[in-house]
Amino acid sequence: MTHAIRTRRGGRIRSAAAGLSAAVVAVGMGELVAAVVEPSASPFAVIGSGLIDLAPSWAKDAAIALFGTGDKAALLTGIAVVLIGVAALAGILESGRAGVGATILGALGALALVAAMIRPGAGPFAWLPGLVAGVVAIVALRLLMRVVHPVPYLRSEDAERRRFLLWTVGVAATGVAALIVGSVARGATRSIEAVRAALRLPSPERPAAAVASGAELDIPGLARVVTPNAEFYRIDTALIVPRMDPADWSLRIRGMVEREIEITWDELLALPLQESHVTLACVSNEVGGDLIGNALWLGHPIRELLERAGVDADADMVLSRSVDGFTASTPLEALTDDRDALLAVGMNGDPLPLEHGFPVRMVVPGLYGYVSATKWVTELEVTRFDRATAYWTDRGWAERGPIKLQSRIDVPRRGQRVEPGDAVIAGMAWQQHVGIDGVEVRIDEGPWRRAELATAISDDTWVQWRLDWTAESGAHTIECRALSAAGETQTSAPAGVVPDGAQGWHRVEVSVG
Repeated sequence: MTHAIRTRRGGRIRSAAAGLSAAVVAVGMGELVAAVVEPSASPFAVIGSGLIDLAPSWAKDAAIALFGTGDKAALLTGIAVVLIGVAALAGILESGRAGVGATILGALGALALVAAMIRPGAGPFAWLPGLVAGVVAIVALRLLMRVVHPVPYLRSEDAERRRFLLWTVGVAATGVAALIVGSVARGATRSIEAVRAALRLPSPERPAAAVASGAELDIPGLARVVTPNAEFYRIDTALIVPRMDPADWSLRIRGMVEREIEITWDELLALPLQESHVTLACVSNEVGGDLIGNALWLGHPIRELLERAGVDADADMVLSRSVDGFTASTPLEALTDDRDALLAVGMNGDPLPLEHGFPVRMVVPGLYGYVSATKWVTELEVTRFDRATAYWTDRGWAERGPIKLQSRIDVPRRGQRVEPGDAVIAGMAWQQHVGIDGVEVRIDEGPWRRAELATAISDDTWVQWRLDWTAESGAHTIECRALSAAGETQTSAPAGVVPDGAQGWHRVEVSVG
């Protein structure tokens, strides 16, 4: 009995291993084909993108809250874990009844095929990686099933075991090799990085004023007033970063306009460009969060392009579209008033990084990114809020996303131990397109004290602040609130990020001594 149980258990383990091996080689071959014919059709990426699109708002919000800018890596890891479980189960089922497990793995390939075909901008060979992955999975699993169970009359049990290990490891290794080759092939075809590196953007006709020396307080642990590109937060729905050659880029303006216009990359660079420091913030940024950054942007005013098109007087919204199908609904007045709403091509003196919208993106002061900051933008449709909806508004977020008055404490960090004596409390405050008039801090619910405000770059950027503090031994609670240039005081009423951004006072607890 014991020997029989061990035999059955060993058979299930071998069957599960066969399923895993078949899945590995299928994924590897699918990713290799995608790298060669169409990187955006990567089976992993298209299934992940589909899950992002289908996930409810609370799930996306939870992912961003838990993983921040690592949400995409967490999703891909989750997909891999689920695939491991499904593949192991498929192997076990295939061992019990031929065709069942192969059908399951083939269905996963079909799912990748369909997901790739229905993605916006799908190319003529978008179906091929999923098809290859499905076929390879079926063939590999059926072949491996032939070596799963020992045949003692033909070979010894040890020989059968070695034969099984040789086959499963060999098939899995083939899949890993295909993944590596695909990665190398994808890297070899990444000429867009070379194109970007070789670009020399025109000098701005309206350069930004130099950042005042008083804008940076130089306090360790305090966020820099201008965020380096490599540290700028990234939140979007693209699992695979779109790779657009500027020579192929164009922007179409259509809808409720007197005349449709289309401009190319060369035509955009020939227009008068201007620089502007603008702070961008994600609507998913929790109170005290870091999904916010400030950069020097180079671009052309969107309002001037809309003037050329001749906007209908009844229009009140512009629906922007990304090359990957993402849409954002921006209030028309935010693109036509005096703010520096830009069709941006540069970030902190360089062409836009690929992850931040290269070659062209939108930058609009005063609005959360989900209604304004479309990356890889290719179309502006002038319309109305009662006629069109966008990606996030379809998922329960507010139509309009004006930035809320916010402040946060960077120094000291939550839970940090502070030495008794002279110390400093410092942080950031912002309400883009309104401006900050002051920041107040209180300790242990004592009186509010006015902090020292750094020199603001402009009303469209965040501003640093500091307060000297004589730290006494013990546990302390520190809170801050901002005062806007419009006379508003930051509210203490807490609110989550849905549907239009978090609010409330930022509070940190520290220990002195």
